[in-house]
Amino acid sequence: MSIVKKASAHWQGDLKKGTGHISTETGVLREAPYGFNARFEGGKGTNPEELIGAAHAGCFSMALSMILGEAGLTAESIDTEAQVTLNKQPDGFAITDIHLVLKAKVPGASEDQFHELTQKAKEGCPVSKVLNANITLEATLL
Repeated sequence: MSIVKKASAHWQGDLKKGTGHISTETGVLREAPYGFNARFEGGKGTNPEELIGAAHAGCFSMALSMILGEAGLTAESIDTEAQVTLNKQPDGFAITDIHLVLKAKVPGASEDQFHELTQKAKEGCPVSKVLNANITLEATLL
């Protein structure tokens, strides 16, 4: 079974003064602005790194929910933040690290079981599999 999801980007102008917008086929993002200022200077709009972070946090959370279910557990809550690090390299910029910070309420889970299952989710998440970055996880059972 193959599933294809679509997103698009439009850009005009040079790197620093140019502007663009990003859209998704579901319409959740519809011409969301992005540009140099939002990416490198903290300006308004979105940027590829935060979108990758949102995708990774969402994917990991869903993967963890599935893995917990397979272990007979149901989370009361799963809150994941992805901290995406963009570093300048000799050949340009690269996303070098993603640090996932998880806080979850999982009734009936022991600390050991929780940490074992969260590691499994980190490694099995489809977004984790596609990223060429050092992925770390800080997991807290509430």
